Amino acid sequence: MGETRSFTGDFKRFFGRGLGILLPSIVTLWLLFQAFIFVFNNVAEPINRGIRGGVIRVIPMVFDETEMPSWFVVTEDQVSRRAGRRAAEGLAEMSRDAIRREIRVQQFRTEWSKHWYLDGLGIIVAIILIYLAGLLLGNYLGRQIYTRVEALIARIPGFKQVYPHVKQFVDLIFGEKASMKAFSEVVMVEYPRNGLWSLGFVTGHTFQQVRETAGEDTVSVFIPTSPTPMTGFVINAQRKDTVKLDISIDQALRFIITAGVLTPEHDAAPAAEPQGSSRLLKAQKAAERAIEESSGKD
Repeated sequence: MGETRSFTGDFKRFFGRGLGILLPSIVTLWLLFQAFIFVFNNVAEPINRGIRGGVIRVIPMVFDETEMPSWFVVTEDQVSRRAGRRAAEGLAEMSRDAIRREIRVQQFRTEWSKHWYLDGLGIIVAIILIYLAGLLLGNYLGRQIYTRVEALIARIPGFKQVYPHVKQFVDLIFGEKASMKAFSEVVMVEYPRNGLWSLGFVTGHTFQQVRETAGEDTVSVFIPTSPTPMTGFVINAQRKDTVKLDISIDQALRFIITAGVLTPEHDAAPAAEPQGSSRLLKAQKAAERAIEESSGKD
């Protein structure tokens, strides 16, 4: 007899299937949206405020009194009403010029909001400034100036305890040094005990005392945790005890974030094996070939 199907069972099955299909996309879009909101509020909007302030200062230099934009014009009646409202609310007294500037800023912000595309100016300006900073600091003179300024900043109490570690992390991700290549190497190590294999990223050669204690070539390996690969453990392993995997760092991160659900998509090459298991497998294959050759001769 076939399995009896019920509405409840079908609903659970199809609901779980739909959730599995839609949830990754929804979560990804939500994270991207939150990242955009953060960048807009903390980077783009301050730049936009600066642009609006600059425009307000430039307008009187460009236009005559009779040609001023409507949002720039503030009447005496508006100033009087605002001053009376502030007095009724018990706020501190402001000069009429200050009140006029405040009204002008609000009017310009209202006019600005009518054109949604203007909000993108802050992000565009930020991208241009970052590009120009990289261009100017990339030459010899720029690097010398930046190095001196950085050395002065790094001496500030409180700042110097945090800045070097943040700089190392940023250089590791965005820098042009060889450490980035080492970080991109995906390896497999027996951790936390023999027989349990964990994915890790080689971050470079460990420090001298560890190498001297181990007596061999030793590397630092970052073992990320699931499903948040930003956290994890750093271990020191002998190079011979690591097995390099022929997969990209993105594939390894997908495997870790999904707790092993999403495996590398391209498995053309066989997965790397522990050195001991590899030697045992080769010996078995050699023995099988010898038996086959012997049988053929008989």
